[in-house]
Amino acid sequence: MFAVLSDTHSRSGHELAGAARDAVERADAVLHAGDFTSEAALDAFQSASERLHAVYGNSDGPGVRDRLPEARTVDLAGVRVAVTHRERGGPTALALFGRERGADLVVSGHTHRPSVTETEDCVLLNPGSHAEPRGNPASHAELTPREGGLDGKIIDRDGTVLREFRVEGRNV
Repeated sequence: MFAVLSDTHSRSGHELAGAARDAVERADAVLHAGDFTSEAALDAFQSASERLHAVYGNSDGPGVRDRLPEARTVDLAGVRVAVTHRERGGPTALALFGRERGADLVVSGHTHRPSVTETEDCVLLNPGSHAEPRGNPASHAELTPREGGLDGKIIDRDGTVLREFRVEGRNV
């Protein structure tokens, strides 16, 4: 299982609680779409997961930006995943970002609003924010490998499944 998070916005640690904490503890890999805000938060995530694939966000300071890329692409169980914090231009720009990277799934953050959008080229996933939801549910996403792709869920802090989706591994 792969845990997907974004928008921690912490000065002191990873702020993991409830289902998000459980997911990170049992995940084979963790994706984070930026806005740790501090090096302490990034360090805490790196301590919580040996396989952290992260990017920096617009609220990250120079210490975090020096340690992480703005965007990255990783392969998870036969699915190519492109990760960024945000792309100006909304879903259209995110889909183009994914197409440029040959991605099946694009993970982004920034809005603190959990969402899944299927486009012609890829699936767009925003896991929301596990720590600072700003009026949205405190959430993260989980991706489980299956034959030909990934099964996904967006999950509330209390463990309630908010949305289920599938990603086909077409591009690896």
